[in-house]
Amino acid sequence: MPPAVSSPLRVKLAGYLTAAGLVCLSIFPFFLFYSRALSDTFASVIGGLFLLRCCLLRHWQWVKQPWLKLAALFCGLCLLSSVHVGITGAWVQALCLPRLFLFCAALQCWLLATEERRLWLERICLLAALWLISQCWQQYLTGTNLMGMPRWGDGSLTGPFTKPRAGFTLLMLFFPGIMPSVLRLLRHNKLKSWGLGCALLLLGVTTMVLIGQRMSCVLLFFGLSLTAFIFPRFRLPFGLILACAGGLIASLPVISPPVYAKLVLKFSDQLHHFAQSDYGKLFRSAITMVAQHPWMGLGMDAFRNFCHVPIQTHALSFLGIETLTNDTDRGCNIHPHNYYLQIATTAGLPVLMVFLGLAFQWLRTGWKALDVEHHPQQAMLFVACCILLWPITSTSAVFSFPTAGWIFMFVGWLIAASNSQKRA
Repeated sequence: MPPAVSSPLRVKLAGYLTAAGLVCLSIFPFFLFYSRALSDTFASVIGGLFLLRCCLLRHWQWVKQPWLKLAALFCGLCLLSSVHVGITGAWVQALCLPRLFLFCAALQCWLLATEERRLWLERICLLAALWLISQCWQQYLTGTNLMGMPRWGDGSLTGPFTKPRAGFTLLMLFFPGIMPSVLRLLRHNKLKSWGLGCALLLLGVTTMVLIGQRMSCVLLFFGLSLTAFIFPRFRLPFGLILACAGGLIASLPVISPPVYAKLVLKFSDQLHHFAQSDYGKLFRSAITMVAQHPWMGLGMDAFRNFCHVPIQTHALSFLGIETLTNDTDRGCNIHPHNYYLQIATTAGLPVLMVFLGLAFQWLRTGWKALDVEHHPQQAMLFVACCILLWPITSTSAVFSFPTAGWIFMFVGWLIAASNSQKRA
């Protein structure tokens, strides 16, 4: 709690800042839907308002948190690496990196410090999830969404977007938005509540399968498996959902041939020939770059800036990774499509260890306060963060919005909910 402040004017101004921050946070999830620039701007505004409030109330105890000390070390090492590389854009990005952790701290210590506000944000996420689901079904049944956009070229449903981003966005909203309501309904003994919870769960899972994005679908079932592990009452509904999902996937050649081709056939082919796939080539290039620059990395945006530079290293010959010297046998993109590989190419293995320490502290905080029966929202935030921080997956860029917005919003929300439960 902030210390007592004698000046009524300071308290009044702090109240105005809180009101402005809550307005920004209310619309923040919808900006994550449609605008990278606005979501980044609003996250920075929330962080700035938090600093102004701390100055007014002289509330600085939050800076002593262990995870923030690790975050400061992480940002400092990324800046050092970027300055060492000497590319202006890289060190400018590194200078802006602390805004993400400041946004996270603002949610934890300020905007989401009360249960009422956390419940209010959960309802916003539920509303956003239902909007996304409705647009996916409109596109599936009529051929276009509300904006008149058809499916993506490979058969994926785009929902309310113009590009295939519906799967990842639904995954982000599923556990903090939909699942708390599902678990609250399932813990009642009434058949009506149990049936409604299963129906809501089935709607979300069916929509994800029909969207046809492979990694989002896999991570959704990983999250549901983790939920069944920590909440025994969820195991029977989870078994029923698995059976329904299996039947749905088996029927895809009839009800949605494009989704079957992408979700089953293409995914199976990629798994069998991963090293030759696009993602395999990206991962191989990133690992080789890390082997060549293990201690300092190559600065922010390293993969975009240096992937095309010929790499001469035999450090990974024991893994069967040969020297990569041209673009025909290697993968290059704006980022390596994995958070941990991106961080390692940015500032080397020491910074990767720091980030692993950060992730461990965040998840440990959530695990210690876990109480699915009485606090389903906190439990589902823990599951959402486990999904986001799971290392064996293909991802978007960790430092760019909207991905960074989802990550740091959920982490701040999780720590706020966990600390509140421990105090109670």
